[in-house]
Amino acid sequence: QVQLVESGGGLVQPGGSLRLSCAASGSIYSFNAMGWYRQAPGKERELVAIITSGGGTNYADSVKDRFTISIDNAKITVYLQMNSLKPEDTAVYYCNADGVRLRWSSPRSAYWGQGTQVTVSS
Repeated sequence: QVQLVESGGGLVQPGGSLRLSCAASGSIYSFNAMGWYRQAPGKERELVAIITSGGGTNYADSVKDRFTISIDNAKITVYLQMNSLKPEDTAVYYCNADGVRLRWSSPRSAYWGQGTQVTVSS
């Protein structure tokens, strides 16, 4: 079984920074990508940033030039550096691992973390 454990959320003032981490535990043979999604109260979950195992990245327009996603493939840990935070960035942030295989012959599956709260407020 695979678990994604997130950390790094909290309360920060507008203009501040936070760094989220998500570590995958369990025996993983391979994966396609890991990413961060967020869900604000009353809104649908949305993609924030995604990074492939090869290092390709994609960002939501609202966070481009402010957020940076990175990955440590050896540790299967993904990071989200968030700078110049705005009140509208307030949400629960979820880590996702997509296309995960536990063995070379296993089907691909997706996993989610439990979420970490990010609150941007003065």
